[in-house]
Amino acid sequence: MTLVQHSRAQTYSKFEDLPSTHRESLDAIATSDFHATIAWYENFVQSALTSEDCVRLYCVEQLEPVRRLIALLPMQHHTSCSIFDPRALCSLTNYYTCLFEPLLTVGAELKRCVQQIAAVMREERPRWDVVRFSPLAPEHPFFEELRNALRGIGFATQDFYCFGNWYLPVEGRSFGDYISARPSALQNTLRRKAKKLDQSGRARIEIVTTKANVDKAIGDYRSVYDRSWKVPEPFPNFIPGLIRVCAERGWLRLGFVFMDGIPIASQLWVVHGAVASIYKLAYDKNFASWSAGTILTARMIEHALDVDRVREIDYLSGDDDYKKSWMSHRRERRGLIGFNRHTVKGILTMARHIGGRTLKRAYQRFR
Repeated sequence: MTLVQHSRAQTYSKFEDLPSTHRESLDAIATSDFHATIAWYENFVQSALTSEDCVRLYCVEQLEPVRRLIALLPMQHHTSCSIFDPRALCSLTNYYTCLFEPLLTVGAELKRCVQQIAAVMREERPRWDVVRFSPLAPEHPFFEELRNALRGIGFATQDFYCFGNWYLPVEGRSFGDYISARPSALQNTLRRKAKKLDQSGRARIEIVTTKANVDKAIGDYRSVYDRSWKVPEPFPNFIPGLIRVCAERGWLRLGFVFMDGIPIASQLWVVHGAVASIYKLAYDKNFASWSAGTILTARMIEHALDVDRVREIDYLSGDDDYKKSWMSHRRERRGLIGFNRHTVKGILTMARHIGGRTLKRAYQRFR
């Protein structure tokens, strides 16, 4: 008997409303991606949403022999929109999110769960004109099951490109094996810059992995970020919250290069489910000639391979050229949008979206 034979779909408006048994199920869910954890979402809701964002949690619950959570699909919608805007339901994501997928308990039947959630979306009133999910892994079964479920409730669908994702399947290699296979230009740069940094006698490297002195580590990270080339964070409490969440759960790998006791480079990695995700990096632009960021990347990879012994390193979002020197494989993250063919705004939005894409492709061919 599968877990969805005696089940129903239910919605909640916030994580705090989930029954305690559901929260226990979420904590026990095994997933390789930290974006699909209750810890990620709670920090996200607390620090990366505006007052106009409303959470909507679609749950599939087992009814017999005991009530418990089988699957959860976290979504959001905006409270304020004009009469001309479509009523849109979106994945509980933004630019901080590098992957979106449902939270599933062991034994959950993905297809049935997605179909049950889609059926609830169809019956809600007022109707959703548009539903949007991103970023998704197109190779994951969820992508195709979601597309089929949306079409099954009367939505037209269109997928779209989000970003490239560079990663490294470790395949049991040590750091020595890994670095010897890197481009010679990178190896030479590492040797020269590491020697220069070491001979200066002014530098040290530290990797914070526990909650001890986490407040100081957050202060050091912010110090580097503020003196880097990066724009200020739109939600300044999100990264400190994420660092604390990861420190509490043993996922934190927060690396620093210090020069004369001052942090000049920092990288935030998350190690979860045997995957090391490179989440944030920055360096003090005044110390760019030292290539401290490059040296720190090598040290962090060494820790991931030889200490954490991960099965994969993931550079998350973006096709930056430097990632090709460190990683070996590339895949895409895509989005999926559904247009309700039973509402006027859904049809009009579909016409604007698909029509605009058609015109853009025609223009590109013409050029």
